Amino acid sequence: MATTSDIRNGMILNYKNDLYEIVEFLHVKPGKGAAFVRTKLKNIKTGKVIDNTFRTSEKLEEVRVEKHKKEYLYSDGTFFVFMDAVTYEQINVPAEVIGDLEYFLIENMEVAMKLDPDGQILGIELPTVVIQEVAECEPNVKGNSASVSGKKATTDRGLSITVPFFIEVGDQVKIDTRNGEYIERV
Repeated sequence: MATTSDIRNGMILNYKNDLYEIVEFLHVKPGKGAAFVRTKLKNIKTGKVIDNTFRTSEKLEEVRVEKHKKEYLYSDGTFFVFMDAVTYEQINVPAEVIGDLEYFLIENMEVAMKLDPDGQILGIELPTVVIQEVAECEPNVKGNSASVSGKKATTDRGLSITVPFFIEVGDQVKIDTRNGEYIERV
């Protein structure tokens, strides 16, 4: 059992008979009364984020999660196929587990697969940055560079992002996988 002083981002809890990941937390010590911890918890299965407050005296049931390096091979529409680089064992992961991360997956990409103690797949962790090619975007119009906002573009993997006006179709761009935002042109 963990206490509220053990809370950290990315920690997995068994809370209300479901698995939740701590997205963010804040220790609060008011002038009067007992201290508490305000958290945002993300449901592992549904992705729904809830706000919750824990008293400092509460015990939390931490779930130990193992991370294994896997290589993404391909998708057949229903499953995403990953391979263990050591044993060459292939694992089929349902599309529901991957969710919107599919737009960042590139063949032969190394990811960290999160497994609970029973061997059930909880999700995957991507590298922080991926490089993708711009497949569609509006043409650049002279004089547009003064605007801060940018233009909409779609990558070869189907991800919609906002890019600066100088980006053209065929350009390689770096994308942050944590928030899906454009970083720079490669």
